[in-house]
Amino acid sequence: MTTANSDPCPCGRPLAYTACCGRYHAGAPAPDAEALMRSRYSAYVRHLADYLLASWHPSTRPAELSLEEAPGQRTHWLGLTIQAHTQSDPDHAQVRFLARYKVGGGSAVKMLEHSRFVREDGRWFYLDALP
Repeated sequence: MTTANSDPCPCGRPLAYTACCGRYHAGAPAPDAEALMRSRYSAYVRHLADYLLASWHPSTRPAELSLEEAPGQRTHWLGLTIQAHTQSDPDHAQVRFLARYKVGGGSAVKMLEHSRFVREDGRWFYLDALP
């Protein structure tokens, strides 16, 4: 998928995609867990499975991730709201967020998640979601 410099970033920040999550998708390290969370949301919107796997901590990363959808079951991402970003120490953080989406022509769904992140060798990784 090609993106013009002026296309808005799916993560909700008032920046163009290339100046926001696009730079992380291109290989720059996210500066904090919130930026990584936003870039992962944008990766779901843009169907970037390779980025999602690469930004997932190896200890919890699935062997594969398919973003293929059955006909008529396409996920339409509607928005992301970061509710809280806390950092317990320089290498551990949590992000609580609300993502909104709908599948096919269905009703909008709200997904609330409280995620844990860890930084290793200067890069942040998604670890898991708290129950």
